[in-house]
Amino acid sequence: MMLRSTLLGSLLFAVTATGATAAERPPLRGAALDARITQLMKDANVPGFAIAVIDDGKVASVKAYGMRDVEKRLPLTTDTVMYAASLTKAAFAYATMSLVQAGKLSLDESIAADLPKPLPEYKKYADLAGDERWRKLTPAILLSHRSGFPNFRFWQPGKAYDPDGKLSFWFDPGTRYGYSGEGINLLQFVLENGKGIDVATLMKDRLFVPFGMTRTSMTWRPDFASNLAIGYDENGKALGHDERESVRAAGSMDTTIADFARLVAAMSRGDGLDAATYRMWLTPVARIRSPKQFPTIGLPDTTAYDDIALGSALGVVTFQSPQGPAFFKGGHDDGTNNLFVCLERSKTCLLMMSNSSRGESIFPYVIDDVLGRTCFPVAWNGYVRYDRPDDANATPACKK
Repeated sequence: MMLRSTLLGSLLFAVTATGATAAERPPLRGAALDARITQLMKDANVPGFAIAVIDDGKVASVKAYGMRDVEKRLPLTTDTVMYAASLTKAAFAYATMSLVQAGKLSLDESIAADLPKPLPEYKKYADLAGDERWRKLTPAILLSHRSGFPNFRFWQPGKAYDPDGKLSFWFDPGTRYGYSGEGINLLQFVLENGKGIDVATLMKDRLFVPFGMTRTSMTWRPDFASNLAIGYDENGKALGHDERESVRAAGSMDTTIADFARLVAAMSRGDGLDAATYRMWLTPVARIRSPKQFPTIGLPDTTAYDDIALGSALGVVTFQSPQGPAFFKGGHDDGTNNLFVCLERSKTCLLMMSNSSRGESIFPYVIDDVLGRTCFPVAWNGYVRYDRPDDANATPACKK
């Protein structure tokens, strides 16, 4: 049996290496996938890479490759703590839907109904004084990135980083898609200041404990230090790991590939939500016509992704693949590249986490290798293949 498995793995890897398309070859698993990722990491100079495969809603495989600390020659393991970055947003949205299910939050009611005083009267949101458009904001608008805010107030569209940047609307709330961490953090603010719901406790009670995520937290824990991934930039420079002390729904989570795989599997099954609430979570509320996810505001619209019906749901992005409806969420920061993609019908998902800014340069290949032909919006996500930099702006149509 061992010889047969080895031969099969070698054959599958050979098919991949010869350039067969994702539609022509079977999905890679086992030894063939190990060999493929190891080669991709070597070719793209990626120091550490972790992957989980979910088949039929169950975690089928969790693997880690390379180093969590290159200088100390410490291996990346499936229990190594890594920065989740914006994967936090999808987790927060999923936990928030449990509040909707319990009747504790209305998705379509103005946040004005939940706050004890007008939003601009809070110091953090004083910049909005005189602009009554904040009253149009709802939890659904905030979760689906339609707030009208920039990603963060200190990164204004078309301008350099400004630590004193003022928060303002760049379009009317609810009228279009524009990725915004500010919007996600505002919903956290509403829950905590208007509903009395502590978000760290919400995440622990609704996600971390039920799904066995024992090495996951919204803030730094000292016990993480013994097995921690160091981030590396595009040139291999060590960036360390931020020990975040404040809960941020937009991206403060630390986790492991094993822990987050359990959450992705639960998401694929709809665990913790009834059927109606789960469908509400995954139903797109706006078509996405921005040519890229970043910059979030300022580029002209495109119809390049209409073939796959790219849309924004509540905390995740949806699209129509040749294999049916799919959803995904990425997480990106200096020294951190993460992504999960799920095919709804088969409950097949791929989760990738890397402690390198070069990790996403191999994402497109691994998606094809594990999931087959999906028409995943590579260029919209800003992923540039390590060996095809000229394809950075390519937005090919995907005919079914």
